[in-house]
Amino acid sequence: MSNAEIFFTELSKNISGVKPGKMFGAACMKTPNGKSAAMFWKDNIVVKLRGADLDEAVHLSGAKLFEPMEGRPMKEWVQIPFKYKDKWKDYAILSRDVVKMDKKKTSKKK
Repeated sequence: MSNAEIFFTELSKNISGVKPGKMFGAACMKTPNGKSAAMFWKDNIVVKLRGADLDEAVHLSGAKLFEPMEGRPMKEWVQIPFKYKDKWKDYAILSRDVVKMDKKKTSKKK
């Protein structure tokens, strides 16, 4: 386990309203509505942000829109390098609050 992954794991325990989960097979923080609030990806934290928070985060050196598949960036999701670990908690909390407003996951039955 890398220092970044250890840091993410410990951070997950210190943010209220989230529990451990998986997103794209990676460790993440899930909210009660089943949505991922933050994910650990290649020594980065990946968070969902909007507006000025998204703009600020994406302009950090080394940060970029998250692309789980090259050439397919996910709207509103930004990956932030470990060198900004002092900001990870703030961004994770912002992300948690964004996804808590999203509708609860429902199964798609026909």
